[in-house]
Amino acid sequence: MGYRVAVVGATGNVGREMMNILEELQFPVDEIHAVASRKSVGKEVAYGDRILKCVSLDDFDFSQTDLVLMSAGGAVSKAWSEKIGAAGPIVIDNSSAWRQHPDVPLIVPEVNPDDVSWAHKKNIIANPNCSTAQLVVAIKPLHDAARIKRAVVSTYQSVSGAGKEGMDELWDQAKGVFVLGPTEPKKFPKQIAFNVIPFIGAFQDDGYTDEESKMWKETHKMVDPDIALTVTCVRVPVFVGHSLSVNLEFESELDADDARDILREAPGVVVVDKHEPTGYITPKECVGEFGVFVSRIRKDPTVRYGLNLWVVSDNLRKGAALNAVQIAQLLDERDLIRR
Repeated sequence: MGYRVAVVGATGNVGREMMNILEELQFPVDEIHAVASRKSVGKEVAYGDRILKCVSLDDFDFSQTDLVLMSAGGAVSKAWSEKIGAAGPIVIDNSSAWRQHPDVPLIVPEVNPDDVSWAHKKNIIANPNCSTAQLVVAIKPLHDAARIKRAVVSTYQSVSGAGKEGMDELWDQAKGVFVLGPTEPKKFPKQIAFNVIPFIGAFQDDGYTDEESKMWKETHKMVDPDIALTVTCVRVPVFVGHSLSVNLEFESELDADDARDILREAPGVVVVDKHEPTGYITPKECVGEFGVFVSRIRKDPTVRYGLNLWVVSDNLRKGAALNAVQIAQLLDERDLIRR
């Protein structure tokens, strides 16, 4: 017997990917509803070989569903997730709205699956930031082995993390450089084509951005609050796929070979690490893949116990839609979805 599922924000990049992955992983669905804003009512989205027409969020009866995947942004989630949860279904929310709420578990199934046990406090589960998701999948097994004291992370985040508008802007600007002439930035503060922008989100009083602070707050909630973590987030002219340069300092010794062995056995991790010109993964190669890819594992000689890693993942999949569906699978396995 399957579930009655609604995807809110079904016309967006992540919403469409949620539909794809629900079907791809054969999650048990009896009914599925594509839900969106009033302006998207009637728009068509695909679910397997079926075409669904979007219905209005304002008018939809969520009491007739068991599970809701939410990817409509923080403002919509703040306005709706509690009301939807109170109507019965569990909401798996992709926005930042609920990630730090004490009664809402923030979950990456490979990292902290047992936290689903308290999902019914508000009937809301939070999906982490896309970069955080791939970071914690890669570092949690290493932390379990040797305890991470400090981490320095630089991100190289694709434009799809900013939605369809970000992807369109890169495409238009790239064409403009060679064909049509320059175009003014709209989605991003500066030109993204053939450039990098060391700024994502909004500045805070301490000079960091909210995108950067999300990474350490979410890592602290899911892995360990005692890890000292500093982050620089950079937008790069890549359509899909986020990359991370990760420097780790441990409390005890963990050499590169042992780290490779640990990561090869870790759930969700794919190690591609050969000392040759093509022995690593780039964002282009991770598109459409489920795994978190780790390459360039090497000793950091500047500290007593240190390693450097290169971590790459499809941000629309593991960073968003896939993780949400994996949370749904976890709820199903533990019989936590109330029909």
